[in-house]
Amino acid sequence: MEQLLKFRPADAVPLMPYEGVANLSRRGLLGLGGAMLVLGVLVPALPARAQAPAAIKPGTRVPAFLIIGRDNSFRILSPFVEGGQGISTGIAQTIGEELDVDPARFTVECAPPGPDYAVIDGLRMTGGSFSTRSSFTVMRRLGAAARQMLIRVAATRLGMKADSLTTRDGEVIHAATGRRIPYGALAEDALALDPPAEVKLRDPATFRWLGKSVPRIDVRAKSTGKAVYAIDQKLDGMLYAAVQHAPHLGTEPTAIANEAALKAMPGVNGVHRLPGAVAVTADSWYQAKKAVEAAEVSWSAPSATGFDAVAADFSSSGFLGALKASTALALPAEQDGKTEAAFATATKVIEADYDAPYLAHGQLEPASSMARFNADGTLELWVPNQMPEVFQQVAAKVSGLPPEKVILHSPILGGFFGRHFLYGPGNPFPQAILLAKEAGRPVKVLWSREEEFKRDALRPLSFSRFRAAIGADGKPHAIEVRTVGEGPLGRYFGFGANGGVDPSAVEGIIEKPYAIPNRRMNYAKVPHPVTIAFWRSVGHSMNDFFYEGFFDEMALAGGQDPFELRCALLKEKPRHLKLLETVAAMSGGWRRGPFEAQGGRRARGVAMASPFGSETATIAEVSLEGGEVKVHELWIAFDPGSVVNPAIVKAQVESAAALGLSATLFEELVYADGVRQSHNFDDYPILSRASMPKVNVEIIESGAPMGGVGEPGLPGVPPAVVNAVAALTGRRIRTLPLAKTKLGA
Repeated sequence: MEQLLKFRPADAVPLMPYEGVANLSRRGLLGLGGAMLVLGVLVPALPARAQAPAAIKPGTRVPAFLIIGRDNSFRILSPFVEGGQGISTGIAQTIGEELDVDPARFTVECAPPGPDYAVIDGLRMTGGSFSTRSSFTVMRRLGAAARQMLIRVAATRLGMKADSLTTRDGEVIHAATGRRIPYGALAEDALALDPPAEVKLRDPATFRWLGKSVPRIDVRAKSTGKAVYAIDQKLDGMLYAAVQHAPHLGTEPTAIANEAALKAMPGVNGVHRLPGAVAVTADSWYQAKKAVEAAEVSWSAPSATGFDAVAADFSSSGFLGALKASTALALPAEQDGKTEAAFATATKVIEADYDAPYLAHGQLEPASSMARFNADGTLELWVPNQMPEVFQQVAAKVSGLPPEKVILHSPILGGFFGRHFLYGPGNPFPQAILLAKEAGRPVKVLWSREEEFKRDALRPLSFSRFRAAIGADGKPHAIEVRTVGEGPLGRYFGFGANGGVDPSAVEGIIEKPYAIPNRRMNYAKVPHPVTIAFWRSVGHSMNDFFYEGFFDEMALAGGQDPFELRCALLKEKPRHLKLLETVAAMSGGWRRGPFEAQGGRRARGVAMASPFGSETATIAEVSLEGGEVKVHELWIAFDPGSVVNPAIVKAQVESAAALGLSATLFEELVYADGVRQSHNFDDYPILSRASMPKVNVEIIESGAPMGGVGEPGLPGVPPAVVNAVAALTGRRIRTLPLAKTKLGA
């Protein structure tokens, strides 16, 4: 994901073209309240329908982002989707600091599709832990530009020089006379001005809100039940739809034996065939669900065998075996030094295979979408998503309408985790479009938990084979890795399409900071037949487990303490070394163990990770209880360069650690006979409260370029825990989750 946001290579094939997307829509601005002055309409170049992105420099037109009411209320149209990560609060802090408005006074909503919001180097998305760091300067400039425009209008009205005026929390002030004008009285004239080409940003030493733990602006709505998610949306005259998907991906319904009986069930409006599914529309979702569950459907047969599709004999264990046995051509992902010579002269050579399973997203909010065809020929959609313009383009193709006729709303999400990208059969909104078109009424599609588990796109199953040359000094002189599989950047954005390497398949294995002089990291692409996905921290979620686990193996093979060897190999990397020193101090001083603590034997493991422009060091303390791993405490030193809101950063690191621990201990989605074996949380266990350890987070602002926050707390947790288990038991576990490995008491 990081690589996608850095650049789009010449061989990239995007999900959908980024040209021709609709601009700030009329409907997207309705419902803002009678007291609101919708300043977007003051800009002649901002039509209600599509406009060529080339005519707009993203992030420069203040009225496209900022709405100031005559009652001095403030609203931000955000380029990003809020899904619990706190971006709405962060943007309110950033714009508010420069505009001189308390962030608590803002309401924030996701902007409609449009080129104004492609602020990530010409791309718009919410993901990759990139929202804040990609938009920080842009949002500061927007706030500063708006403040300067307001001062210019106030100076004209008061007949005074602009430099004699100042501002304070939504007012322009002339200190000498005490005269004050609220922003709302100036906004109509101010935001009709051309934004200044140059603006002066505030000195960080004067910040009132940036860098502070400002309370989240969405807490009250979420805690009182007023926050509206996609699952809460309703429309007049709406039908509800429930779906039964084909048991084998890629197969189609051929007959419904009891179709007449289904149509006669209470509340049922229609029985429908969809690509890879059947659906029932009804007056309530319960009625639709009862009917579709009763449907006696015949399905086409899957292919008998092979990996070109999810065959009748497909299994996750069989596919892992295929990855291990693959002889596919491997391309160099990283190469430095003379690895062959280092292996030839090594005192000791060690090898190890690591793997990690398919994982579901397991979001608490089941997938849903709502579609309505309007009398004016437009299609209106309410779709959980992370890329509004891409979803708009695909919706246009599904509906047969031009993109400018598709009005897309992006509600707040019940969590991200990489679930809300475009995954073909993993998305319900095409079903909503087809059903609304067929029924002639608005339709809301809601997948049951079982159907979500059946069609959720998955984190790829992954495999890497490691080899290391240990020298006479006990240090690794060379490391070699062969990674086999497929990453989501290659699948959905074409990375490596012309013989290159998919960075999402190797991130966390390449470009590690350790001073190992000879390195050769190779990648062999083997496509998955299943629908793969981005998952929180993407390739780092398994690859850092692989590498950091093998690092401990290298240390022990050379008679080295794993923590001390990391320090030795990072002596020229002060940023990383400080993280190790900090996390050791947080935990009361490094000790690997085993050692006695609170009446039992415990041990600790350490790991590092460098995901999404940030750096982390993690220590985990574990014991065994009844033969199962118990994680008592995690310590995480986290350096994102700089922060906007420390409280949100801490919360994000804690939540990422929880998800990483869940994957380490419990999570695995298994295929057998071409069918997923998990149907709900009863057979896909996730981290419980009883298994949640204490998490200690210390933020270090090194002053490096701002890194990501939402995902970097995850990758260090699996290897730290597994390294601790190895210290405690003497057993090196190279496959996750730990629950499938039986350990002695």
